[in-house]
Amino acid sequence: MRFPKRGVAMLRQQLNDALKAAMLGKDARTVSTVRLILAALKDRDIAARPKGLADGIGDDEIRQMLQSMIKQRRESIALYEQGNRPELAKQEADEITVIEKFLPRQMGEAEITDAVKAAIAACGATGIKDMGKVMAALKASHAGTMDFSKAGAVVKKELGG
Repeated sequence: MRFPKRGVAMLRQQLNDALKAAMLGKDARTVSTVRLILAALKDRDIAARPKGLADGIGDDEIRQMLQSMIKQRRESIALYEQGNRPELAKQEADEITVIEKFLPRQMGEAEITDAVKAAIAACGATGIKDMGKVMAALKASHAGTMDFSKAGAVVKKELGG
């Protein structure tokens, strides 16, 4: 077993290993999706260099990038379904499945609601004006495991917005 080089993010190593495995297994969808991820990652690494991150971005930022890629694909699926293009919607859904393999298990609706209630109590939030404070607390404690668009709706409902 090879160990990742010192300073290399574990998620980055997982992506490279998945690309190799998909290439050996001739899994075209996974190969193309992982290549898209790695290309986006390289762009983020290049953008991070001026900030002093010579080794590239860390796992937390990679997870955020993957979350945004999933969000983009969900938006595309909705547009493709409106445009009656089921084959393109299926392709986007397949890419989401591949991307999700690199993320921790996502929280369900009930777990999100419980976490929101706990964050509201911890922040002492009383109204919709405290929504930013609650969302910041959720992002700090549940990065990578929570869909923040769903959480935002729950926070708004709980704060009476």
